[in-house]
Amino acid sequence: MNLTCIIVDDEPNGVNLLELHIQQTTDWQLLAKCYDALEALAFLKNNRADIIFLDINMPRLDGMELAALLPPDIKIIFTTAYAEYAAASYNFQTIDYLLKPITLRRFLAARQKTEAAFASQAALQDIPKPAANKDYFFVKSGKTLQQIHLQDLLYFEGEKEYVRLVTTKEEVLVYKRLKDVADQLQAPFIRVHNSYIVNTSRIDKIQDNHIFIGNKRIPLSDKFRTAFMDLIRQRFL
Repeated sequence: MNLTCIIVDDEPNGVNLLELHIQQTTDWQLLAKCYDALEALAFLKNNRADIIFLDINMPRLDGMELAALLPPDIKIIFTTAYAEYAAASYNFQTIDYLLKPITLRRFLAARQKTEAAFASQAALQDIPKPAANKDYFFVKSGKTLQQIHLQDLLYFEGEKEYVRLVTTKEEVLVYKRLKDVADQLQAPFIRVHNSYIVNTSRIDKIQDNHIFIGNKRIPLSDKFRTAFMDLIRQRFL
């Protein structure tokens, strides 16, 4: 996948190692190597990058402070020697969190996650907007054809070969795989876990890698986090 990236790190050895990993294992274009956050801001003022490899412990402006200033279309891969910032890093448009020294195996895992996130984002952008009159559908539950209004749907929960549709009024169990359901839906519905699709317009809050809809606590997995947060950021105030 042809992506562009920059490295922001005040440690030359760390920069050199990342540059080597990028050159040897990806088709990504390394646009710049910045040795402090202010240099990175100056570069990004006139240039666009898909990904930023971002160290946290830097002088003048640290990585977390820089992350808060970045536009939402730049994805972040944090690179640091400090594990304690991992949870806080996902308050931003973070794809992965790499602990130094960054091994080739761990870098390859981050590359795979990054390219999957960009592929998912591209697929999401290609989905047509739903027609105004398509505000309901029918599902077969046992011998019954049940009408479901999209506005009433809270979430879908996969249960092996079945999917449970949970609405504001009832729960309906249908013989269908969750993947097949996901392929037929578009925003505001999005998959957030191997077992869940949620209606983002019904979310009450997002906290500690979980989504809360009423009393239901739904896990948000790393696999689907980037596409989900991209959709959520469209509603940021």
